[in-house]
Amino acid sequence: MANMMRFKDFWVKKTLVGLGLGQFLSLLITSTGFSSSELAKKGINVPTSQSFLNYVLLAIVYGGIMLYRRKPLKAKWYYYVLLGIVDVEANFLVVKAYQYTSITSVMLLDCWSIPCVMLLTWIFLKTKYRFAKITGVVVCVAGLVMVVFSDVHAGDRAGGSKPSVGDALVIAGATLYAVSNVSEEFLVKNADRVELMSMLGLFGAFVSAIQMSILERHELKSIHWSSGAVLPFVGFSVAMFLFYSFVPVLLKANGSTMLNLSLLTSDMWAVLIRIFAYHEKVDWMYFVAFAGVCVGLVIYSGGEEEDQRRADVADEDAVQSKHFDEEAGPVGRGTGAGTSKSGDSSRHETVTGSSTEREVADNKSIGKYVKGRKS
Repeated sequence: MANMMRFKDFWVKKTLVGLGLGQFLSLLITSTGFSSSELAKKGINVPTSQSFLNYVLLAIVYGGIMLYRRKPLKAKWYYYVLLGIVDVEANFLVVKAYQYTSITSVMLLDCWSIPCVMLLTWIFLKTKYRFAKITGVVVCVAGLVMVVFSDVHAGDRAGGSKPSVGDALVIAGATLYAVSNVSEEFLVKNADRVELMSMLGLFGAFVSAIQMSILERHELKSIHWSSGAVLPFVGFSVAMFLFYSFVPVLLKANGSTMLNLSLLTSDMWAVLIRIFAYHEKVDWMYFVAFAGVCVGLVIYSGGEEEDQRRADVADEDAVQSKHFDEEAGPVGRGTGAGTSKSGDSSRHETVTGSSTEREVADNKSIGKYVKGRKS
């Protein structure tokens, strides 16, 4: 009966919303990957320019809401400048890595963001990870590693032109992703989601524009902007806009570790799209890996719900203790007040007696002084 109650408590609104929203974000990331793939097939390789349109949309939509509110910033503006730089470069480095190493290596090394996020949240946000959460993370990563072995087993692995360079770019990009996610979690919990999105869009667009003018201006001039090029470009930007808009919601409710674990399933969704949309055959280990990642997410969410219940119990105990103190307090304070009052009366009598004695002595002295003057 107790186990049934715990299972029932697990499937609360927060857990279901976290799991569902995480998979929605994972599907958005999958769609951006396919949009980028279509652009690459057409010879369009401008990752910074693709992100630029997303940042412009964020600045226009959420910046308009900020102007309508007319409220001052809750966080320092230079925090958003640093966040914009980190976010733009994280996107650039990971996309750039595909030119040098295999997609399998990128998938595996991109998991580096998860331990980075856990370490940063533990240090700066004081997040505590219990055994259930750590177990969920291990199961999720193990599921993704199975995808890598599936690629090797199926012979799909390609070495890349410069694997060491590509791997270094992925690790650097994954580290920046972790910094960006933890920073966004801190800002969305201490500032405001609309402020975060508008400032990230503004400074992200500014940084992207500078980087585009330096690295991609020749590539942009050579693009023939047909409908086949515009539609994937716009589709990528819209998907990224939705992704950035809903990420703060998941960060505030479930944290950055849950976000990164949820995004692991993006590769699994890509496999399903390959099966049903492109009618491609994939190895059976993909399905086992997908199930493993889903189980890991459930375990992690269960550990999160357990922490929430413990926090609620602690808060309830604190409220009960405060209520008990308030009920017991007046008796003690009344006794103390009576004692203090008695003490004050005694002190008042003592002081009054001493004052009377001094007045008598002073009168005697004055009398002697007057007599002496008369004589």
